[in-house]
Amino acid sequence: MKQKAAESPPQATVSSSQAGQAERAAGRSLALVGPWLRRIVFYAMLLALWEGLARSGIWPPWLFPGPLTVAGSLLAMAQGGLLFNAGLVSIQRIAIGYAISLAIGVPLGLLIGRVRLVGETVGSLVVGLQALPSVCWLPLAILWMGLSERAIIFVVVLGALFSITLGVEAGVKNTPPLYLRAARTLGARGLALYSQVILPAALPAVISGLKQGWAFAWRSLMAGELLFYTLSLGNLLQTGRDLNDAAQVMAVMLVIILVGVTVDQVIFAPLERRVRERWGLVNQETV
Repeated sequence: MKQKAAESPPQATVSSSQAGQAERAAGRSLALVGPWLRRIVFYAMLLALWEGLARSGIWPPWLFPGPLTVAGSLLAMAQGGLLFNAGLVSIQRIAIGYAISLAIGVPLGLLIGRVRLVGETVGSLVVGLQALPSVCWLPLAILWMGLSERAIIFVVVLGALFSITLGVEAGVKNTPPLYLRAARTLGARGLALYSQVILPAALPAVISGLKQGWAFAWRSLMAGELLFYTLSLGNLLQTGRDLNDAAQVMAVMLVIILVGVTVDQVIFAPLERRVRERWGLVNQETV
């Protein structure tokens, strides 16, 4: 009897440990499912509100269609291949423009952040140009290049360039001096100092600049495509307006939003998560 009594506490400890593990596993599952469940409920309520407003009769159906009508218009464009081809053209344009912005903006931001003369001259110009809405470049682009592919890509480049440059500059200037001194003590110079110390330390600000630059480039592209009559998402918006087809306009708007969210979730969100994990900024607690 004494031996059984002595064995019972370890069994109780094992049981409590298993219960704790099960509770933590349930908490992790809830943490994964919870955000998606909240999103589903939120968007279901949003669609219900939209449908209710469409059926209320405040606006005529052709001016404010409901979600089912918009979904029908979206399906019609998708079945004919029109939506896919238009989206492909727009994505190709922004890929070219954004790549050019990266190729110019990252080195320029490094120079502004590290070279005082460049920061005092070119840096002030970049700050001023960043305050100028990218749509303002569109009339000048048309005057210089006409209504052409180059004009649209030019506007896309300028829409993203300054945000990327300022993001890189902010990250470089906020690099702790201790990192630089330690790297120089270990013999890091020139390109190695930038690639192994400065850029990794500046990544949080750089990624924020890249993300903001993408958003501005996407908006600039849509503005340019509204005026350039070729197959694209912006042109589908303009066609819907010309035909007084609000359902088509809303359907294309939803596609534009979907592309933006997809790029954010597939490219920028994983990058931000990895950077937070590397810097120890990930919150492991479940809410």
